Amino acid sequence: METGAQSHRNGVLLVFASAVAWSTSGLFTRAIPVDTPTTILWRGLAGAAGLVLLILVLQGPQGLRAFGRLGRAGWSYALASGLSMLCFIGALRNTSVAHVSIIYATVPFAAAALAWFFLKERPSRAAITASCAALAGAVVMVGLGGDGHMTGDLLAVGMMIGSAAMMCIARANPQMPTLAAAAMSAVLAPLACLPFATTSGLDGQVIGLLIAFGIVNTTLALALFILGSRCLPAVETALISALETPMTPLWVWLAFAETPPPLTLLGGAIVLTAVLWYIRHESRSGRAAP
Repeated sequence: METGAQSHRNGVLLVFASAVAWSTSGLFTRAIPVDTPTTILWRGLAGAAGLVLLILVLQGPQGLRAFGRLGRAGWSYALASGLSMLCFIGALRNTSVAHVSIIYATVPFAAAALAWFFLKERPSRAAITASCAALAGAVVMVGLGGDGHMTGDLLAVGMMIGSAAMMCIARANPQMPTLAAAAMSAVLAPLACLPFATTSGLDGQVIGLLIAFGIVNTTLALALFILGSRCLPAVETALISALETPMTPLWVWLAFAETPPPLTLLGGAIVLTAVLWYIRHESRSGRAAP
């Protein structure tokens, strides 16, 4: 029988692996030469199909019955995820990438606040310290400028709240049919992009990249994240997920020789150090998720 400490360690590993999978978004974005709505459409549909296939492999045809048992928690998760993606797209179109990145870096604070208010989980002092350090690292990475716009910034806030809500819903409902909820969430944003998508530039190679994008960045990442987040406090899930921020430019640098500027490297190092310090601190103190 799995102990609390084992469950906590497994949760850390699963959420870390999901961050690695999500950090490949830069690689696929660089390699796929089609417009954003088309990319989101095919990425989402491929990811959703992958999640349905995963359900069939793990649970057999009867696993499809989980779509009828989503309940309030499952539909809330799917809606939060879908709205978060739509807000993300709208934010990038209406404000600077720097503002979107900085606002998203506040997810640990939002997750801690929602978990405290709804789940009565009080974040530890170490978690709060690490959250502040991770936020500082993200600010250093993207810099501060006057290139934002109120509409886009508000959409980025919506994206941040949606991401924090996903973490808290998964944490509060460990019996939720997580893979079915993830599959539904992967469909909502692509459907919203359907009227704007085109077939221009699609060939066998591009379609293959889009499918791989969906499988790695949606199917694998969501499955690992949802399974792992059930074993961890929401703020810890958010902190480990923050490792996606420094890893994304790292893969692009390795694959395309795009050298990140010094501030990006410094900020990424701060985020990485904050998360690793927190994990080590919790491991030494013997804390485990309840």
